[in-house]
Amino acid sequence: MSYRVEPIPALKDNYIWCLYHTGNHRALVVDPGEAAPVQRFMQEKGLSLDAILITHHHPDHVAGVKELLGKATVPIYGPSKSSFKGITHPVAEGDRVTWLDLNFDVVAVPGHTLDHIAFNCTDRPLDHPVSFCGDLLFVCGCGRLFEGSAEQMRHSLDKLRGLPGDTLICGGHEYTLANLAFSRTVNPHDEKLQAFESECKAMREAGKPTVPTQLGSEKRLNPFLQWDNRTIAQAAVDYGAQAGLTVDPENPDQVFAAIRHWKDNF
Repeated sequence: MSYRVEPIPALKDNYIWCLYHTGNHRALVVDPGEAAPVQRFMQEKGLSLDAILITHHHPDHVAGVKELLGKATVPIYGPSKSSFKGITHPVAEGDRVTWLDLNFDVVAVPGHTLDHIAFNCTDRPLDHPVSFCGDLLFVCGCGRLFEGSAEQMRHSLDKLRGLPGDTLICGGHEYTLANLAFSRTVNPHDEKLQAFESECKAMREAGKPTVPTQLGSEKRLNPFLQWDNRTIAQAAVDYGAQAGLTVDPENPDQVFAAIRHWKDNF
């Protein structure tokens, strides 16, 4: 069986994800914050909506569900503790969602919101493992802490960090260039980071998305996944000294919290 994973641009800078089978044209949609772009995409590809996955309750990830469904009835999988009332199949850490011949492991990833989950699939029918991770991880960035703590967020990211290096990270926003500007401030002498920024600028100038990214690349370049990197840890210590934060370079939670605080004030 052959599958494709594609981002659908929506709203100002959101991405709605569509995973579809190229043979039977059945499709799964992730975090539809807006209906119209999904409807256009599916019409162009000749796809039929088969299921919806929801990572968290924010309106820019769920507002298009009702219109997208219309009179259709499809399963909507989402966090069991979510305030979003449209979920028909609540799921939580340790659950598994099966769609066609694919199995998605549900992982609780609180931080951005307390109800946030990710759907991870490492099954062979896919060319690469996939993580639909909402606003947990972005290209060279991570989600803001609206409800959870820095400690919760780092532990959530650590769960993702354990996936295979070729896992496609399917995040919910096009924040890449802003994230890279920050990442280069944290780690200004990283030549790979500089080269990657040039690549991403060219992609955006050509109107192309910079997603999905691969986890291996994020582990090398993303400061929010590098709390155990000495260069990043020292940058966090230096920032903490200016910002009045206590940062022990051997304490992953403090290093991460300082980097997140820095980005919030960047």
